[in-house]
Amino acid sequence: MLGITQSAALVGVDAHSVQVEVNTGEAGELKFILVGLPDAAVKESQDRVFSAMANSGFRTPATRTTINLAPGSLRKEGPAYDLPIAIAILASMNKCQSDRLNNFLIAGELSLSGQTRPVRGSLAMAMLARKLGKQGLIVPAESADEAALVKDVDIYPVRSLDEAVRFLNGERDILPAKSRDSSFYQAPPESQRTDFSEVKGQHAVRRAVEIAVSGGHNLLMIGSPGSGKSMIAKRIPTIMPRPSIDEFLEILSIQSAAGTTLSDENRYFQRPFRSPHHTISDVGLLGGGTIPGPGEISLAHNGVLFLDELPEFKRSALEVLRQPLEDGNVTISRSAGKINLPCSVMMVCAMNPCPCGYTGDSARECRCSVPQIQRYRSKISGPLLDRIDIHIEAPSLRIEELRSTQPGETSLLIRKRCEAARTVQNARFATNADASTRCNARMSHSEIRKHCNINKAQGDLLQQAMEQLALSARAYDRILKVARTIADLAGSTPIDTPHLLEAIQYRSLDRNLFY
Repeated sequence: MLGITQSAALVGVDAHSVQVEVNTGEAGELKFILVGLPDAAVKESQDRVFSAMANSGFRTPATRTTINLAPGSLRKEGPAYDLPIAIAILASMNKCQSDRLNNFLIAGELSLSGQTRPVRGSLAMAMLARKLGKQGLIVPAESADEAALVKDVDIYPVRSLDEAVRFLNGERDILPAKSRDSSFYQAPPESQRTDFSEVKGQHAVRRAVEIAVSGGHNLLMIGSPGSGKSMIAKRIPTIMPRPSIDEFLEILSIQSAAGTTLSDENRYFQRPFRSPHHTISDVGLLGGGTIPGPGEISLAHNGVLFLDELPEFKRSALEVLRQPLEDGNVTISRSAGKINLPCSVMMVCAMNPCPCGYTGDSARECRCSVPQIQRYRSKISGPLLDRIDIHIEAPSLRIEELRSTQPGETSLLIRKRCEAARTVQNARFATNADASTRCNARMSHSEIRKHCNINKAQGDLLQQAMEQLALSARAYDRILKVARTIADLAGSTPIDTPHLLEAIQYRSLDRNLFY
């Protein structure tokens, strides 16, 4: 007898339809045959499925059994096929109604007891079920929370194989999970909340951060150890505009494919903040692997990618970021396939001015020689610096500033100003066919010419700065983008000269330090 269920395979962050075909009652020796390009985890499903069936009160096949995962050209990985395989086996043995199976997409891992376990990518599977016009998606209860965020498709949470079979046989009703009850809409707990009011001093850095967030610009902070660079970076998500539902679904689809949503600590309605260690590999940062998957830059999509101790990262790892930062997406090609991943991030970097960290510090003496300082700074290439819009120095804090009990400006007040600037930008790009242009930092060359007009005197001023600082053509565009953001923050329609001068100031520091 033949039993067929519908499931899905993850390719990057997207789900592709997979048909699970099971044929039991075949002549020949008792054997379990699994075909369809499965990986090791899928091949191990035999033992899990048979144990789960036996412990759920179902008889296992006593004949030769062939299982096919179609299409055979698509690589299948992970334990998500346990539940659809088990149900297909039972359907082939007339223990499950076959006529209802085509209405559902099914995915889930099984324990030996028959209980379900969560799987990666349930959000993408829900999107696929909606696209295919299925009645619903059957997934483990722990995975239903994120899948329920997709509208216009019912998500049925099951806790065991027995419960899934009873539901399909019409012996038990299961209420679909409701989107409004999803735990992903909750705010982070008080213990995880931070605020900009905790930052002491560093008024210039706070201003630069506000501009960077308002326009989605990349930021580099240069300062001695203990000046508060990491502290400020970790608080940047608190002043970023809250993500829209569409942005949040984009964030969650990537994190779901990577399996990070399986942990309760990541189930919050917020923008991602990723801070990889400087020993990370090129693949870990960009994405890839034998079966291509998202890296840190994609996991930070619509959020912050923080690279602390920038010169300590491998040169090759930093250089692979150049194109993704420019395009907002990354294409990974491997023998197992080719995937395109979004990576529209705000990159925040922090570094010391020299190996010891105290060049230019009024309180501490630098112990580094000139060649040591040059070698240290040369680890960061000019093309990468060109892709960082704002460079700001973070000076050492004075004792008086550290002792001050006066709280700084709160994240809520800064966020309101950033949101007001983003509202202007949303209106500016509302008619843009390219959905990736959501902020000034993502403007194309033609959009810069349209929205960043300057008069002749301002053009002469910018030309003079370009010549004196030996800036590249890319830096020219980025100065105009930053100036446009400063004008938006000030509520000004045209770019005024003070806005342009401030933008130029944020490009001069790297030339003084690196060249």
